[in-house]
Amino acid sequence: MISAGLRIDVDTFRGTREGVPRLIDLLEEADIKATFFFSVGPDNMGRHLWRLAQPAFLWKMMRSQAASLYGWDILLAGTAWPGKPIGRELGPLMRRAQAAGHEIGLHAWDHHGWQAHAHQWSPAQLHEQIRKGHDCLSDILGQPVRCSAAAGWRADTRVIEAKEAFGFHYNSDCRGHGAFHPRLSDGRDGTPQVPVNLPTFDEVVSPALSVDTFHDLVLKRMACGPGNIYTIHAEVEGMRLAPKFRELLQRVKQQGIGFRPLGEMLSESSGSLPCAQVVRGRVKGRQGWLGVRQP
Repeated sequence: MISAGLRIDVDTFRGTREGVPRLIDLLEEADIKATFFFSVGPDNMGRHLWRLAQPAFLWKMMRSQAASLYGWDILLAGTAWPGKPIGRELGPLMRRAQAAGHEIGLHAWDHHGWQAHAHQWSPAQLHEQIRKGHDCLSDILGQPVRCSAAAGWRADTRVIEAKEAFGFHYNSDCRGHGAFHPRLSDGRDGTPQVPVNLPTFDEVVSPALSVDTFHDLVLKRMACGPGNIYTIHAEVEGMRLAPKFRELLQRVKQQGIGFRPLGEMLSESSGSLPCAQVVRGRVKGRQGWLGVRQP
């Protein structure tokens, strides 16, 4: 059986409230364990709408038919009213995912804030954002958080170094293939990274591309060999595309592919991990820069 990592990003209040329970049920039905990365602070995702003035972001919103894909309550969250505190109100759903045997990690304190400002925050500001998220989620789970994934893959050496103080077992902050140790600015090897190499639905969706065609692409990539990491979103595959995600889980099993939490994928990595740098780069279909494993 070919192993592939399944990562679930939970960005918003509604995605936590509606998408997470649905995904837990679907994964239980398929007897699959995954890694959930939760945003736990205020849901301010609607503040991204100012980026509609940027042609690349406007095209992405049009291409992905964002209003119908996500819903207007997600797209406007935190604009005309204060962002809802996700962890404080929906912590029991995070504990439910934990009780179901899934790996739980930190995505962000303020998902929008991280995507919009991480590149300009000082080391102290980065540390404080991580600390607030780490402490909130650890309190919810009743144990220290062991892994994290930067919101929107907005990560560089500064971000990676800011996370070193929190004792994470691994992070999934960048794009690329194969687990590795990131090289820190002082030459030391940092906490292992488990990068994502497969595209997400919102990166390739268009009116001309069906969900089934996208899943064909993902399955073909997975069948090429082990070590692939696939990311879904509670706001997409846990809501509007939940029936299609259920079909994908069935197809995965039929093709002899086994989804695993990212921590298990790291444990299955044979031998010592290579070293590489995380640099700012671009991924087709995603607006703005993000962390990538330097070839």
